[in-house]
Amino acid sequence: MTKDETTWYASWFNTPFYHILYKDRDYNEAENFMYNLTNYLNIPENGKILDLACGKGRHAVYLNKIGFDVTGVDLSANSIAHAKQFENETLKFNVHDMCKPYHEQFDAVFNLFTSFGYFENEEDNLNTIKAIKANLNETGFGVIDFLNTDYIIENLVEENTKTVEGIAFKQKRRIENGYIVKDISFTAEGQDFEFQERVRALTLADFETLFEKAGVHLLDVFGDYKLNKYHKSTSKRLILIFK
Repeated sequence: MTKDETTWYASWFNTPFYHILYKDRDYNEAENFMYNLTNYLNIPENGKILDLACGKGRHAVYLNKIGFDVTGVDLSANSIAHAKQFENETLKFNVHDMCKPYHEQFDAVFNLFTSFGYFENEEDNLNTIKAIKANLNETGFGVIDFLNTDYIIENLVEENTKTVEGIAFKQKRRIENGYIVKDISFTAEGQDFEFQERVRALTLADFETLFEKAGVHLLDVFGDYKLNKYHKSTSKRLILIFK
């Protein structure tokens, strides 16, 4: 069986309901984050960026709009099919498994919005960082934008219901065997659906261990999309800059 058939994220991310549930993500915040990040990294004009696990391409489209040559890749064929409508000479999208190196090198590789730590095989977390390293040119930077698990666990909302487009998504969260788990159930189009999200509860120390094994160097850590410094107990994000 392929990864598409056996993993929770391949099936859930390929459904339209995933995008409905998260349709209210803050696009202005995302754009400001990309603007702040590219300025901080001083990526050259027309520089090449790989958006790793790009989803439907919202970050990639904006990065291209502000002058970068962007490639977006994702395991979800449905997401890539949607993103391809935005393609131009300096913006392209392809289906790709981020555990493996892509066939080009870039000035920056961005892995955004907690698109890491999903794998059943923990070796794939290390393989992904090794792949990012392989995709960086001599002056390139890697970026992983992850959740701050210390903050999430301390402030865990165990259960809530979120209604979007008339669909009531019941969400239950728990910590289980080192994972942050969210069970999602809802009824739509006369059918009952159940999905689960599982993200490894990786801490800064865990990433430092992975980076050491992958042979990359952690340069800076931020705690939010405004690039304020990371604080273990209060920051909502864990944004890692490395090369």
